[in-house]
Amino acid sequence: MTYRNILAAASVATLLFFSCSNSKKPAALAEPSKERTVEDDKADSLLLVYNPAKGDKWIADFVQNLHKKYGFNGNMLVAKDGKILYEKAIGWADYLHRDSLKINSEFELASITKTFTGTAIMQLIEQGKLKLTDDVKKFYPNFPYEGINVKLLLTHRSGMMNYVYFTDGIWKDKKKPMSNHDVMNLIAEHKPNRYAKPDTRFHYNNSNYMVLAAIIEKVTGKPYSDYMMEHIFKPAGMKNTHVYSTTVYPKIPVDVVGHDRTWRYSVVQNFLDGPVGDKGIYSTIHDLVLYDKALKNGRLLTKSSLDSAYKGHNKAINGHFNYGYGWRMFDGENGRKVVYHTGWWHGFRHIYVRDVQKNIVVIFLGNLTNGSLMHLDDLYKHLGMPIIRKGAYSGSGSLPGSDED
Repeated sequence: MTYRNILAAASVATLLFFSCSNSKKPAALAEPSKERTVEDDKADSLLLVYNPAKGDKWIADFVQNLHKKYGFNGNMLVAKDGKILYEKAIGWADYLHRDSLKINSEFELASITKTFTGTAIMQLIEQGKLKLTDDVKKFYPNFPYEGINVKLLLTHRSGMMNYVYFTDGIWKDKKKPMSNHDVMNLIAEHKPNRYAKPDTRFHYNNSNYMVLAAIIEKVTGKPYSDYMMEHIFKPAGMKNTHVYSTTVYPKIPVDVVGHDRTWRYSVVQNFLDGPVGDKGIYSTIHDLVLYDKALKNGRLLTKSSLDSAYKGHNKAINGHFNYGYGWRMFDGENGRKVVYHTGWWHGFRHIYVRDVQKNIVVIFLGNLTNGSLMHLDDLYKHLGMPIIRKGAYSGSGSLPGSDED
């Protein structure tokens, strides 16, 4: 080979090397834009298309039986691989006025709200505005407890008391709603006894996420509702999702009323519907599908943050169930991961399940707090999913009453 040929070959090789290197860089650096586009809206519209004539017949029969036999009243949806298999609005939005539910009815999400609060906290950590190790006293110096940081709040390991019970006998004017900052001031003033020392055990309770929402407001300088709208709801395309607090809305502007166990009476909002973060987000089954999509495609959080949020940070319950950063989870064999959250508040009872590996979403939003959602085993089996019910498995259990919404 002549010198000229050798030089030409070397030049071609160099060109190919840089060409290949440059072709890889965009893929490595590319991140989904958080700005909405017309194409995003079109893609979301296609995702939410559903033809009842092509709905899953087995699921249809299952839901009808759940309604008739076990009293499920609410909206439900099952989607797989970006396609809605079945959706249904079944029953009353308001039994007193005989208003029927609609597919786009907004429900108080109750503790499903905690997944959004956890997502917001992880966003602030990504932005360098928060650290998992930040103590609550950094933001609220008069907070009376030592050693409680952001991570312990996220994982329900703070040992705090539940403000829902603590404030009931202290907040005198029950017609006046409390805010998160009101509750923080009450805690500072009255210093209620803790359930346990920090980081000694898992104890699920609403105080943890009420405090996290207060931290979000202190760090961002914005109301929790504004932050969620700007950084989660709008980027995810969730156009029918809002934070509603009785500190802002004397009457929550939705048509769906919660009912407690029977149809005898509805549950009226009260002063405890003022604090948010542990609850307080209202949404629809379709918007929860879009939320799932935005989490999966990286629009809201990086993969690293999601991996942290989906990691169990407590002792597994019954061998499979755990809690991460705002998410309950089922850890199965061969790395099988299902993340979910339940909700139970003022006449609403829900479950929101996301099978990460099989790309399945199961949503049941109910406004009658009976035990109907304890009868979903056959649906999970039909979908080839693990059964998301702790009682279906044996193993070491949690302490009585320590893992309830």
